Amino acid sequence: MKSLKAAQHELSDAGRQLQILGQSIEGLPQFEDRLSQIGVELLSPVETEILQVNVGKMCNQTCEHCHVDAGPDRQEIMTRETMKYCLEAIENSSVHTVDITGGAPEMNPDFRWFVEEVSKLGRQVMVRSNLTILTVNKTYRMLPEFFARHRATIVSSLPCYTAENTDSQRGEGVFDRSIEALQMLNAVGYGRPGSSLQLHLVYNPLGAVLPPPQEQLKSDYQRVLKEEFGIAFNDLYCITNMPISRFLDYLKSQGKYQEYMETLVHAFNPAAISGLMCRNMLSVGWEGSLYDCDFNQMLELKVEAGASRHIRDFDLKELARRRIVLNQHCYGCTAGAGSSCGGEIVG
Repeated sequence: MKSLKAAQHELSDAGRQLQILGQSIEGLPQFEDRLSQIGVELLSPVETEILQVNVGKMCNQTCEHCHVDAGPDRQEIMTRETMKYCLEAIENSSVHTVDITGGAPEMNPDFRWFVEEVSKLGRQVMVRSNLTILTVNKTYRMLPEFFARHRATIVSSLPCYTAENTDSQRGEGVFDRSIEALQMLNAVGYGRPGSSLQLHLVYNPLGAVLPPPQEQLKSDYQRVLKEEFGIAFNDLYCITNMPISRFLDYLKSQGKYQEYMETLVHAFNPAAISGLMCRNMLSVGWEGSLYDCDFNQMLELKVEAGASRHIRDFDLKELARRRIVLNQHCYGCTAGAGSSCGGEIVG
């Protein structure tokens, strides 16, 4: 259960972020107004194919860019009861992929049980791992074999292929432990040519800039990781840093918030709208509340009133009629080539 103090902190932090995002920056339109200018009066969902489930904010790392504000001190953990509501929703929906995230989702005590139950339903399991958790102790070191048994897709954070850049963002020694974890995953078949076990890496910029072209960077990653560490992987996802949580704090502390928002707005790409992840995905918070995306979840922007707002009340017909909740951070998903949990939107 979330303590009153934790709840008050969470709400006040979300409110502070929304206040900053809502501040008018001269010459920059509201996101909804920008959509109207190109003839999009409202953003509606299509078929819900992915259920992204945040099973808790506890993590073994405290990364500077983390939009979840996760860390070792966070106590928010999804209960098995809430997971059961998720399973009921999955079984009675068109969801084909369950995207399990955190924090470090592996730290939830019911994580393995949840993966097993999702697999029994015949849905694809996707796990977003920070990699270093797999090297912590013997229990976590057994996870690569567990993932392989359940044919889980692994999406792993690796913000750079050099130790200096990775450690500067995620902490000293993180790069070396990440390399070790990737080698462990390769050892059980992940990312290997001819293997059906999928291993994808995630890149996000180190500062207040947009990501480079995804395919170009993927080639660099593959070359360096193969030559220096013998590591293979399937794909690279380039994700834009969203102006929320710790990255928002960084922008404000560096006096770069306005500059970064100007960058996002000026790079607005209408072609990215049709592929926005909020259109075919629902996000479930650790306590069961429903959101249009993971970023809205961190801002406490629940799905539109009138739709099911908690997983225990899941009603796919109601949710299909909802209007997607928007705010200024949405510029991050429509800038340049677009950004989603699966990387670039516009190839």
